[in-house]
Formats: sequence, C-alpha cells, structure tokens
Amino acid sequence: MKKIEAIIKPFKLDEVKEALHEVGVSGITVTEAKGFGRQKGHTELYRGAEYVVDFLPKVKLEVVVPDNLADRVVEAIAGASQTGRIGDGKIFVSPIESALRIRTGEKDDEAI
Repeated sequence: MKKIEAIIKPFKLDEVKEALHEVGVSGITVTEAKGFGRQKGHTELYRGAEYVVDFLPKVKLEVVVPDNLADRVVEAIAGASQTGRIGDGKIFVSPIESALRIRTGEKDDEAI
C-alpha cells in the first residue's frame, strides 16, 4: 500500500476529487493548510500599509491506495491540479506497512 499526500491550491480541490473518483479512489482526507515554498509569499496592501503574507492557503490531500493504483492516483492529482504557475504544489508517496478498519477489523488492502 502507498500513502499519497498532495499539497495543492484550494480552488483545484473539486477537479482533483473528480479525477480521483474516475481512477477508483473511494475516500480521501482533506485538511486546510498554510505554507510556502519557492513562492515565498507575497506583499499585500491593507489600509495604506504594505505587509507580507508569508503563508499562503493550501489544501492537503491524503489517500492510501493499493500499490498497483499509486501511479494512476499521482497522475490524476498532478493532471487535475496543475495550472502551470508557481505554487501548484507537491505530491509525496510513502509506503504504508499496515492498515486496519476499526469498525470491522479488516486489515491492509481490505481496510482501504
């Protein structure tokens, strides 16, 4: 099993959710996040004063899938979230040793 974490722009969430549904992902976890990378934030003007917005709003998606689905999930997320501009985000893939569905006791692939 693989855990795929993606940091994307918030307005791309619906497109990514649809793309994941099309490749057979049945559930995702979504968390609101703030951060910056090469963007390094930006400057805004408020009541005549300039200030730097260091942390930009992002969305973090997490999904655990069987190994054979991981590449398709990464491609789906990348394709649906890409705008071609700085700050599109990142995707991380990690191995998962074990999974357990608490309600039924199902383990590993059956649990996801």
